[in-house]
Amino acid sequence: MPRRNEGPKLKFLAKRGCFYIVWTEHGRSRERSTGTADSAAAQIEFARFLQRFTRKLGPRDPSEILMTDILTDYLEKLEANGKDGERAAYAVTPLSEFFAGRSVAEVPGLVDAYTRWRGRSLSTVRRELGIVQCAIREALLDQKLTRQVALKRPPESPPKSRWLTRSEAAMLLAGALGFSPIAYDAATRLPSKWSRVSRPQYHLAMFILIGLYTGRRKEAILSLRWSKVDFERRRMDFLRDGLPETKKKRGGCRIPPRLLPHLKRAKGHPHNVGHVIIWSGNSIDDLQTSFSSAAARVYLKGISPHTLKHTAASWLMQSGMDVFKASEFLATSVQTLLKHYAHHRPDHQDEAAEAIGSRPGNVRRIR
Repeated sequence: MPRRNEGPKLKFLAKRGCFYIVWTEHGRSRERSTGTADSAAAQIEFARFLQRFTRKLGPRDPSEILMTDILTDYLEKLEANGKDGERAAYAVTPLSEFFAGRSVAEVPGLVDAYTRWRGRSLSTVRRELGIVQCAIREALLDQKLTRQVALKRPPESPPKSRWLTRSEAAMLLAGALGFSPIAYDAATRLPSKWSRVSRPQYHLAMFILIGLYTGRRKEAILSLRWSKVDFERRRMDFLRDGLPETKKKRGGCRIPPRLLPHLKRAKGHPHNVGHVIIWSGNSIDDLQTSFSSAAARVYLKGISPHTLKHTAASWLMQSGMDVFKASEFLATSVQTLLKHYAHHRPDHQDEAAEAIGSRPGNVRRIR
């Protein structure tokens, strides 16, 4: 009579000086190291192993699967499909911390608690919970869940309309180069005298110029490489090799004449193919701190690196540029431009304002 399979056990192997998990699978003995000789740590690793080992195959009820497992599977699927999961990974970090130990079925009842715990804008919380929705949907499509779980996300925050005037843009560049105003013109209330109070940050100035003249997002500018800048054809491509375009479009554009000399001066060595924005020879993941310092140096409030994109779109609309041409240049949808920036056009609503006071042409006058 065959011996009964008693399942996995935790066993200390003296010859290896380590705790091992041993079990029988399909009639063969199997073992797996816990990587530790400490009993408490081995018990924790054993519990994790049992959770995976006893996981039944096929779809499971949302109450039987952890939200953190669904999020992990979602990120792995993005990577396997060659999609850019960087933004999703940023969102998963706080989500995993809050929903640790919680099942998928518990998530809808914890949305308000997560919003309070996160302490960020409603738009940020809404975007992060959107990752939760996507992860649950993909798990359902992959037959890991037996049913859908719906959650109500908070409304979006009012859109930010802050953009820079030409004078403010010049002031921000001066701040990046280490200058601070020490005197102002009484009539225009603009700085009339400057003093250098800090070391110039040329990489930040280059970032600001590219943002103002191309309207690209922070991540797209920081990942731009010189190999994607074609001075002969005067074009620059913000797409990264091997990664498809996402909803946060990067695209390419023609190099504006005012940006061209700055790019040529920044390139330096003709064989330079590294990142365009570098600090001490290395690429940069973020420059929020230096950007905020430059803005504070010239007393500009309420701005962030994303303000540069708002500024570029606002300037194009103020120039009367055709919306479709502006959409192609900025890699921004026409709907977004019409929704957030159309009011900057000099002829905005002119035709409607004139038409509403005129006599309808198809109405007969009764005498």
